[in-house]
Amino acid sequence: MRQRKPKYVNEYIDRHGKGRVYLRRPGKPQLALPAPLYTPEFWTAYRAAMSGDATPEVRRIKAGTIAAAVRGYYGSAEFKALAETTQAVYRGVLDRFVDKHGDGPIAGLQAKHINNLIDDMADTPSAASNFRKRLKAVMDYAVSAGLRADNPVVVAKRVKIKTTGHRTWTEADITAFRKRHKVGTPLRLAFEVLLHTGLRRSDAVRLGWQHLTKDGFVITTKKSQGHVELCIPVHSDLARYVADCPKDGPAFIETMHGKARSEKAFSSWISEAAADAGLPPKSSPHGVRKAACRRLAEAGCTALEIMSITGHTDIREIERYCREAARKKLAATAMKKLESGFDIELPNPSEKLGKSADKLLKSLTVKSNWRSQQDSNLQPTE
Repeated sequence: MRQRKPKYVNEYIDRHGKGRVYLRRPGKPQLALPAPLYTPEFWTAYRAAMSGDATPEVRRIKAGTIAAAVRGYYGSAEFKALAETTQAVYRGVLDRFVDKHGDGPIAGLQAKHINNLIDDMADTPSAASNFRKRLKAVMDYAVSAGLRADNPVVVAKRVKIKTTGHRTWTEADITAFRKRHKVGTPLRLAFEVLLHTGLRRSDAVRLGWQHLTKDGFVITTKKSQGHVELCIPVHSDLARYVADCPKDGPAFIETMHGKARSEKAFSSWISEAAADAGLPPKSSPHGVRKAACRRLAEAGCTALEIMSITGHTDIREIERYCREAARKKLAATAMKKLESGFDIELPNPSEKLGKSADKLLKSLTVKSNWRSQQDSNLQPTE
């Protein structure tokens, strides 16, 4: 999907093959803006023009500056591989940084400077963490382009964020949601699509008959780095849920007008339905995706098997689900071993035990005549 142009902006290629960008507001003279679209200099000129300055001063980006590095990053393969919505978010963070510090030399940026910037954002730790991640990507590009020899963000301070994130739906949550939202309702269908595919909301709202092949649903993710192509075998339960969906519909999850749902509207829709079912706060679509990961891990799937369905690119996150599932099984196994590990049943303690300190000491020093099964295999001592 092509990124929407800013309001009143027109773009075309002139007869010399050069890109031209103009701002054409009703009742105002046409104003040339720097090309191409979405570069830092374009946004600077556009914002100045929209604020009332008819002849904004356009920043001339000098080679070797922070602004030049950010512009180069925007043209890199790594940045272009991101989804357009993700690119827009990243631009917002980096453009604000360029507005303040773009004229500084990229080679002179040190870890202490980055620490100061992070400290200035101490009241908004999430924003500080996001800024650090975006700047690290720019510095990685700068190193690869030979603009500097190292990445100072690597040794800069990290931002600690105290957040629980999206809560993982439990089996009790799943049961409660299904009980409240019956089979045949759009909400139930949307929920089952999420649970049985493990897709992100941005991909779940696009899934439809057009993605079905003989091997399963084949869909290219929007958010993952490099747009991962997934082939998700169709769960037998999900097959029954989608069987009656219109074959010519844009997606399985539709609005009442037969149109695909937007990501944000979909999140609110599911979260409100979860609250209506009595689920705890922060019961979001992403929590259903995490529940799908949890279920796969508890079913004995390996981290790579889970990633092949969910599209995760960082195995560390999936390994956490596997460790938690293994911990539950190991705890159950350990308790069974403990219950069967002793060959006699201990007598109930006397009601008089503990009423006197002397009696308590005496009772503790009395030799017991029972031994565990493990001890029973030992040779008696002389």
